[in-house]
Amino acid sequence: MTTPAEDPAPAPPRRAALLTGLALTAGTLTAGCAAPATPDVARGRPHTTPPTPPAAPSAPVVPPAPAPRRFPAQPSEITHGPRTNPPKVALTFHGQGDPAIATSVLGEAEKAGVRVTVLAVGTWLDEHPGMARRILDGGHDLGNHTLHHLDINAMSQTEAAAEIRGCADRLKRLTGSIGTWFRPSRSPRASALVQRLAQDAGYPHTLSYDVDSLDFTSPGAAAVTRNVLATVRPGSVVSLHFGYADTVAALPDLLHELDRRGLRPVTTTELLS
Repeated sequence: MTTPAEDPAPAPPRRAALLTGLALTAGTLTAGCAAPATPDVARGRPHTTPPTPPAAPSAPVVPPAPAPRRFPAQPSEITHGPRTNPPKVALTFHGQGDPAIATSVLGEAEKAGVRVTVLAVGTWLDEHPGMARRILDGGHDLGNHTLHHLDINAMSQTEAAAEIRGCADRLKRLTGSIGTWFRPSRSPRASALVQRLAQDAGYPHTLSYDVDSLDFTSPGAAAVTRNVLATVRPGSVVSLHFGYADTVAALPDLLHELDRRGLRPVTTTELLS
């Protein structure tokens, strides 16, 4: 006689507890391998990526200053422009001296809507390099008045060439151009040698003048104005200077009188164009 199949006996209490402990341990290990929740997710907020900071703006590109131009109708040394209508004159300034006075001269001209021509000394640009950009940014002509402002006509060929090229190099470094004009130093006229050396350096013309204000003698503002008005004509190129308080003081009255006479001050480039 066969006996009926017996149900399996229940696990002893100790064995059941052991199996339960193993299952709990396995669950804990599985949970430990999962990536931890981010703080935002843990707090119930969506995770966001911080914004990318904007790129720094690039520096503005400053175009180079105008280069010298050849004016076929003009001689190698220019003393004045056309004497025809519309009547215009060029106020030209020897560029050296206190930069505060130079800035005041430029400001007075700009206040009246006038643009001038500045012939800068190279060592002055070494001391005040920001003046080159200040002059150009005001819409004025900028040129070369030698490196040291010595008597260039009395120099040897080597010395004179170094004076011209030394200032040209500084203008080129500061502005990208050797400047629009060259004027000899310590003389209203350039010798034949100096004219040739200036042409070799890249200046088709040397710039002289036909009206001398004599402001460098500090005669007083009224005398500076009288000196100019006594001989100025349509097409005149007027010699003035930075560095003298009389020049700043004279400029408002001088500009008023030129306007009253119908003479419009312009850059030398515009005078000859």
